[in-house]
Amino acid sequence: MQAAEAATKAAAESQTRRMVDNIPDLLRENPDHPHWDVVADRCLSCANCTLACPTCFCSDVEDVNDLTGDHTERWRTWDSCFTADFSYVHGGSVRRSTKSRYRQWLTHKLSTWHDQFGSSGCVGCGRCIAWCPVGIDITAEAAAFAAGPQQSGG
Repeated sequence: MQAAEAATKAAAESQTRRMVDNIPDLLRENPDHPHWDVVADRCLSCANCTLACPTCFCSDVEDVNDLTGDHTERWRTWDSCFTADFSYVHGGSVRRSTKSRYRQWLTHKLSTWHDQFGSSGCVGCGRCIAWCPVGIDITAEAAAFAAGPQQSGG
């Protein structure tokens, strides 16, 4: 057990990218930060980051039946908070813009995840960075919130 913990610690310390220490508070306190627009202009909402992430678990439930109506199944399928239909409720999507979907994902992953699970939703694997077709780096985006102008959101 100690050898595994030591190996995990050594691997974490060898990573060159680091998450901003106070990112949960920064994201919680800045829902209207100008950087949301900057990253949203680059994001394609392709969902590659959520597909590659080992902690993303969003899903949808679909009821499927045969033509006779004698057999019905409930299927749970993978989904992503980056798809416009993910937050579809009663005739419309709650998060219509890429900006709102990216803000939801990053804030959940790096801030409110702490409230829910007692840790970050980012394990530092870098898969979201590697699979992003436009090169969005979650650690660089988090650092931009720490470095840039902050606005109090409401």
